Amino acid sequence: MANSPREGRLARCPDFTQLADMASEAVGGKILFATDNFFAPAENLIKSDSPSFRAHEYTEFGKWMDGREARRKGLQGSNWCIIKLGVRGITRGFDVDISYFMGDYAPRMSIQAANLEEDKEPAIPQRGIRIGAAATAEEFEAVAELKSSDWNYLVPMTELKPGKPASSHNYFPVNSQQRWSHVRLNIFPDGGIARLRVYGTGQKDWTATDPKEPFDLVAIAHGGACVGFSNAHFGHPNNVIGVGKARSVADGWETARRLDRPPVLENDESGILLVPGCEWAVFRLAHPGVITQIEIDTTHFKGNSPDSCKLDGCILTTQEEEDMIRRKWELPGHKWKPLLPVTKLSANESHLFNSLTLELQDVITHARLTISPDGGVSCLRLKGFPSSICLLRPCEKPKVRFFVKAGFRANL
Repeated sequence: MANSPREGRLARCPDFTQLADMASEAVGGKILFATDNFFAPAENLIKSDSPSFRAHEYTEFGKWMDGREARRKGLQGSNWCIIKLGVRGITRGFDVDISYFMGDYAPRMSIQAANLEEDKEPAIPQRGIRIGAAATAEEFEAVAELKSSDWNYLVPMTELKPGKPASSHNYFPVNSQQRWSHVRLNIFPDGGIARLRVYGTGQKDWTATDPKEPFDLVAIAHGGACVGFSNAHFGHPNNVIGVGKARSVADGWETARRLDRPPVLENDESGILLVPGCEWAVFRLAHPGVITQIEIDTTHFKGNSPDSCKLDGCILTTQEEEDMIRRKWELPGHKWKPLLPVTKLSANESHLFNSLTLELQDVITHARLTISPDGGVSCLRLKGFPSSICLLRPCEKPKVRFFVKAGFRANL
């Protein structure tokens, strides 16, 4: 049974925004239902890009807005919508973004959640992208089967606060260890919200995996996460372990150009660029395991892919991970085990490799991808077999802290 809504308090400057947006359309998030889409459709809520504003653009229903906006005094009660998360897992926090809705934002909102099995989801009519209309009687009847008004409250009824017109974020942490598949966003009584970000980590039932088939142990959908990086000027490393293939360079991890590159570039005998610096990202696996297959994809990075890369792995406990984050991942060299030696990369291409640990059967909990000298990667897949060594995995709420160089721009 759901808790009763009550007035809540707003959180500021959260670390959870470095996690994956589990509701984003980029990872398969989907709007199942919305009571009203008069000025702008609910599908805008889960766009992967930031909201925009077109000063002189109007529709037949009013001002064009990049978000979801319900009409004034349109429906009795409150307005709400249901989002099916693209990644099922543990939610760490929300960002209710009301950018550009300075005169029309929703005064209050609350968020509820549920964990529904795929086969228990009712057949809700396909929405399509539409404005100027409320939900149909058929849609209301179908969604009533979800009994979403009884879902658990992750954020109670809370007043939203406007900030800068182009950057007006309201952050809410979540202290829950439950796995969620759907969220319900309620607004009281009407108005607009530009984006809803649902930050968290995926969670998989490992007992259901086929022990004979290699499995992607670093995927966000299964619980993998980036826990440190050197530079993320154009895109966060979490992007490369996301769901599906990248649609453009915006879906990958791309660093700024290193300023310590020599004036004249030269290669060694094997064609590897001779440069002093590199960039890196460290990933916590969704489950400890043995990596046997590695995919490093530079698709879409045609003129800005790395020259080469290498991959290393190690075993760390939860406490050791936290210590490494504080030390900016200055991990002793003997801790890292080579999974892939320094290897030349090609632009706009998927590269498949066998791990060096195939014969050694080394179990790891973390992997570090190093690219040289800089550039972009669209996808990282680390396939292998889960290990029974599971006591090394963090079971409590992780403390998400990152070392970030100047020039960082998150692009989740």
